[in-house]
Formats: sequence, C-alpha cells, structure tokens
Amino acid sequence: MAPLATPPRPPPRVGVQDMAPPGGYASIGVARNVPKSVGPRASLLMLAGALVMGGGLYRVGTFNVHRRELKEERAAIRRALTPLLQAEEDARFVRAQSAYVEWEAQLMAGKPDWNADTNVYKTRSYMPPMLSSHPGSARQ
Repeated sequence: MAPLATPPRPPPRVGVQDMAPPGGYASIGVARNVPKSVGPRASLLMLAGALVMGGGLYRVGTFNVHRRELKEERAAIRRALTPLLQAEEDARFVRAQSAYVEWEAQLMAGKPDWNADTNVYKTRSYMPPMLSSHPGSARQ
C-alpha cells in the first residue's frame, strides 16, 4: 500500500459579495391609497369613553339611592309591624302554655307530689320554651 499523501486542502477563500448594480436598483411602488387619518382623533375617543363611563356611574349612583330608600322603607314597615306581631305571638304562647299545663295536669293526675305549674329546671331567670308548640297543645 502506498504511503498516505498529505491531506487535501480546502480551496482558497476568495470573498465574493453581492453588490447592487451600479446606479442602484429601480424603485418599487408600494404606496397605498390610504388617507392619513381614519375615524375621529384619539382625544375625542377618550372623551366619549369618559362621558359614557360617567353617565353609567351616575345611573349606578341614582339606582343605589333608590335601592337604599326602598330598603329603609322595608325596615320602617318591619319596625311598625313588630309590636303587632309580637303581641300576636305572645297571645298564641299564652294559649299554648295554658293548654300544655292542662295536658300535663291530666297526664300526672295520679302523682300527688307533682305540680304542673312548677318549672323542672332550677333557674332564677325566665327562659321561654325552645319549641313553638308543646306536645299536648293543638296547633293554632
């Protein structure tokens, strides 16, 4: 086998650069037929947006005032009706309590030491019953 020769060398680098032809390229017409401004000015758009937002906030404010008046009216009606409703509930409670005491007296008639009017809880303060009706009373 023959001895290896020196490795091949790359060709010499000769710079070849593309250049514009002498006198330059011909101009290309890219002008569009668009007017300078389309629509209103930006300041006018911002003013219109501010007016729309201001009008909307004004309407929200007037609605809030109206809603507050309605809420106050409902509260005034409730305040006016509360004594009447409480009086009705008190009368119903007295009827139910007396019916319960009668029912308890009939139930415990055989027990001589049982008193239907006494409270089974040893508290000093009055606490109304938790139930709206007693087992022995009919609903009214």
